Amino acid sequence: MKNNRQSKILEIISAENIETQEQLLSRLQDYGITSTQATISRDIKQMHLIKEPVGHGVYKYAVSGNRTKLNFAEKLRTIFRESITSVESAQNIVVVKTMPGLASAACAALDDMGITYMVGSLAGDDTAFLVMRDTDSAKDFCQEIREML
Repeated sequence: MKNNRQSKILEIISAENIETQEQLLSRLQDYGITSTQATISRDIKQMHLIKEPVGHGVYKYAVSGNRTKLNFAEKLRTIFRESITSVESAQNIVVVKTMPGLASAACAALDDMGITYMVGSLAGDDTAFLVMRDTDSAKDFCQEIREML
């Protein structure tokens, strides 16, 4: 159902100038696809749709030119979530334990996330060290990771 809806969204925005989520929801209903505005909003985010100008102050939904990069980033985040076995902090250092061979992938995902309070990362085989700006950032990061897992 989700794949059908998202495929139809791509079809609709490639054929028409859709300016709002409400217009998109209405067009989906015309095709017999019932949904909610919140679901459409999630689809737009997951599909990395953007609004591009069409002239005279009008914007329409379109597929982002960065979609490939964004999909790659999402894959890295999935690898990150699935590879971590534990996370602990000591002052401003975070130690992330992963399944064997996956620490480098976890660090690549973290580096791609653009975490402003992370100074840098270093990966071994199954352990990654992350340097945070301060102790509070390290603790907050560990909590976020635990919630993600």
